[in-house]
Amino acid sequence: EVQLVESGGGSVQAGGSLTLSCTASGFTFDISLMGWYRQAPGNECELVASITRDGRTDFGVSVKGRATISRDNAKNSVFLQMNSLEPEDTAVYYCAADSVVPVGQKCTVVAGMAGSSGYWGHGTQVTVSS
Repeated sequence: EVQLVESGGGSVQAGGSLTLSCTASGFTFDISLMGWYRQAPGNECELVASITRDGRTDFGVSVKGRATISRDNAKNSVFLQMNSLEPEDTAVYYCAADSVVPVGQKCTVVAGMAGSSGYWGHGTQVTVSS
């Protein structure tokens, strides 16, 4: 059974920091592209950060300079660190493996594509207050 479980979400004040964790099982984690995506109610599914099996990273425009993604293949885990958080960062954050997100889609819709869009966790809420 494929499983991606996020943790670490919660409430934080603007300017603060947080770390999200994702633990995976049921697939070959160490060769998978891992990513963090987020969904705010009025927005589309947005890439936050991704990391390849060899550690190359990519970041969404809105979080560049504020986010760090890392992975521990021995523990089948991927992490997202964010600082200088803003109210606009409020969203449900999803961990995903080998995912492709079409423009304009909701994360939950993309997650439902399963085999064609990779594997997705159920998400963890991050709320940033000003």
